[in-house]
Parts: sequence; structure tokens; C-alpha cells
Amino acid sequence: MDSVPSSEPLDLDTIRSELRELEEIRNNCNDDMVSEMCPSDSDQLLKDCALQLESKVEQIMCDCSDFSFLGIEDLDAFVEHLKEELNMAEAESAKISSEIEVLTRNHVEDFTKLESDNELLNCSLDFMSSQDVEKGKGHACREEQLNSTNSLGECEFEVLKLDNQVEENKVMLKSLQDLDSIFKRIDAVEQIEDALSGLKVIEFDGVYIRLSLRTYLPKLEDLLCPQKIEDAAEPSEVNHELLIEVVNGSMELKNAEIFPSDVYINDIIDAANAFRQLFSHSTMETRSSLEWFVRKVQDRIILCTMRRVVVKHANKSRHSFEYVDRDETIVAHLVGGIDAFIKLSQGWPIAKSPLKVLSLKSSDHHSKEISLSFLCKVEEVVNYLDIDVQLNLLTFVEAIEKILVEQMRIELHSDSTSKI
Repeated sequence: MDSVPSSEPLDLDTIRSELRELEEIRNNCNDDMVSEMCPSDSDQLLKDCALQLESKVEQIMCDCSDFSFLGIEDLDAFVEHLKEELNMAEAESAKISSEIEVLTRNHVEDFTKLESDNELLNCSLDFMSSQDVEKGKGHACREEQLNSTNSLGECEFEVLKLDNQVEENKVMLKSLQDLDSIFKRIDAVEQIEDALSGLKVIEFDGVYIRLSLRTYLPKLEDLLCPQKIEDAAEPSEVNHELLIEVVNGSMELKNAEIFPSDVYINDIIDAANAFRQLFSHSTMETRSSLEWFVRKVQDRIILCTMRRVVVKHANKSRHSFEYVDRDETIVAHLVGGIDAFIKLSQGWPIAKSPLKVLSLKSSDHHSKEISLSFLCKVEEVVNYLDIDVQLNLLTFVEAIEKILVEQMRIELHSDSTSKI
């Protein structure tokens, strides 16, 4: 590791590969050492040395095979020589054994040191690998932090922008909800007004207003009216249309028409125009003439319809009746060719208002002989009848007819007395 220049980057994978090779060499050396340290192999080595020595001795014996020619001194010298050779062989063998022991010990020490160095190197490599991983993570974290820091401003700007949009949408939603609530309330009010008043706008172009007018009729019996009408003959509602012309730039009435034209409204139109002109320059607050007009038309429709109902029911009797809406009169055709023109009081028959006779007229040539003074006298008597009699149409007409007969008898009696 010390031999590696510090300027070059460490290649951990290469170091690991070389370390694996060293481990293989160590394992091979370990196997050889074990085999050398085996007792059987050591004995075999000594045997080989002994055999080698024995073969050498035999060679010497062969070379000096003829001992018979040697004297005692020569033989002793030869034996001494052999002993020296043996000693030298034993010394060499001992030296070899000593060298083997030294080599074995050095081998064991070197192997142990190599194994320790390998372990240390493995630990160092693992540590360096973990450091590289941590550095990589730290570098990645720093890059992420830098990226986060760089994009933080943009994110905050986007968040603020979205917050502003959300607030604007909330304000818009609140406005739409308020408008929807207002429209629903207006629609509900219109439905209620239509249900209660029967008034509905069909068309409006700024000058002309076309209204659908449903008028609900009360029951005469609920009003304690003295007129007795069958329920089947009494309608519950009537429908009309009003075409109203208004003054430009305002909702003030100018003219109007009603369909069907079975109700006289010209006097109401004139009154509405007079009402508008009267208060046109006044500073006091006044109700719209259009509002007043529509309400009065509905009142007139109710009144005219109820009068027609009463007249229709009265025609089932022996008398004949006609209703003239324009003059608010009823013409009763009596027996004897006399017509009674009855003036209807305001609110009759809904209100308890008495009927009045305007005039009595002869309607055919048979009644031409009846004098005008006679008819005027009958009118005077009739208009002084009891109030209960004047409230009911049939009762009132029968009372008129009865007075006519009585007055005619008085006239005839006075005429016969004067002739005598």
C-alpha cells in the first residue's frame, strides 16, 4: 500500500482482485507447509538420506573390496575414515534438518503475518468502500440540496401564484354562489307570486309587456254574500292576457288591452294615466301606476265574473237579466214589458252593497200606455225598500214587480173612482 503513489486514485476493485490472488497463493503455501510438516514425510526424508549414505558406503566398499591386503593399521585408518564420512553425513543431515526447521518456522511466521495483513487489508478495503458510499451519498445529498435550493425559489413562486389563483377562485366561487342564491330566491319569489297572484310575464321588448293573468275567484258563500249560487255554477279561476304599453325608459302605464275583452278596463286605464300625471312632478314617493293598474284589473275581473255568475244563476228564474259591464248595470226584463235598469253598487255582489233602480222603461207597444209619472213613482217606492231586500237580485226584482202590480191597481182604482 505504501508503494502506491498518493496522486493516483485507488482502484478498489483491482486491489480486491490482487488480494484474492494473494489468498490463493497463501492457501497453496499453507497446503505445502502442512505436507512438509507431516511426520511421515520427515522420516521419509531421513530414510532417503540414510539410503544415500549407505549407497555411498557401499560404493566405497566396492572400491576398496579387497580388505585382505590391508593391514591392521590400514583397516583402522579406513574405519576412521568411514566414521568421519558418517559424521560428516550426520552433520550435514542435522544441518539440513535445522535449515528445514528454520524455513518451516519462517514460513509459519510469514504465513501468519500474511494472513494478518490480508485481514487488515480486507478491513481497510471495507472501510474505504463504506467511506466511498458515504461520500457518494453525501455528494448526492449535496447535489439534491443544491437542486432543492435552486428550485426552492421557483417552487415558492409557483406556490404563491397558485395561492393567489385559489383565492381568486374562492372569491369568484363566493360571488357565483351569491348570484345563484339571489337567482334562486328571485325564482322562488316569482313562483310564489305567480302561484298567489297568477301574474306571469310572457314577453317584454322594452315598450310592450304581455302578461298572463290568472285570477282566482272567491266563493260567495265564504264571503257571506246574500246571493245563493250553486257550487257547480261558480268557477274557481279565470285566465286573461294583458298587453300593456309603457312609457319609454320607465314602467309607467301608457295604454293596455285585455284578451278576451269581456272586462271593461278603459276607465281603469284613464285613472292610471291620471294617477301618473298627478304625481309625475311630486317629490313624494308613489307606487307605480303599472302596479296599481294590474291590481285594479284583477279586482275588476273578480267583480265582473262574480256578477255574471249571479246574473247567469238569476236567468234560471221566470225573469230575464242582462249584465252591462261598461255601465255596471243589470237590465231586468219584467212581465208586462217593463225593463228595470238596476245600478250596481261598488263591490256588489261581494260586498254588502244595496241595489238601486235607475229607471223603469216600457219595452213593447203594450206597455206604451204606462205613463212616465207612474214609472217614476214606482222607482221612488222601490228605492225605499228594506236594505235586506236590496241586497239580493232576485228578491229585489220580485219586490219591484210586486210594487208595479200594486201601483197599477192603485192607478186603476183611482181611475175608476174618478169616472164615477
